[in-house]
Amino acid sequence: MFFPLKKRLIKAVVGSVFAGLISTTLWAGSAAGAEINRDIRTVPLNDSGDPITLTTKQLAQGQRKFNGSCASCHLDGGTKTNPSVDLSPATLARATPPRNSVSSIVDYLNEPTTYDGLRTLAELHPSTARTDIFPKMRDLTEKDLTAIAGYILVQPKVVGKQWSGGKPNR
Repeated sequence: MFFPLKKRLIKAVVGSVFAGLISTTLWAGSAAGAEINRDIRTVPLNDSGDPITLTTKQLAQGQRKFNGSCASCHLDGGTKTNPSVDLSPATLARATPPRNSVSSIVDYLNEPTTYDGLRTLAELHPSTARTDIFPKMRDLTEKDLTAIAGYILVQPKVVGKQWSGGKPNR
């Protein structure tokens, strides 16, 4: 009777350690990891270039919300529907208006427009403007949108060329 109990205990401990190692590896590679320093977490807040330093909690929230609402089309910062318009810093900066700050990405998530800024995409791209079409956007708050925007801007600093499908990020 003692031996099976001891064997189950050993299996449980080994399983927990193994799961912890996997979890730590995944966490360390994510934007939400505690090792993400202040410089990496600091991104442009607005078009004037005022900085905002996101907390690791905000980045974790941004990662969760991005994965739940955006990653099906923007896996690793690419864009499945239009691979020439990814989420790299260079591509975001060339949009009209530029979408390379937290406030400009939040604006886009509220009222999306074409890359040249001339037409609305509210019926094609998930947005808070059309939650009737995109119900997963219904529950996103401004804090959630800010966290998503921050995650998008921090990711290239964390994973480099992997963000945006291997294209250069500068």
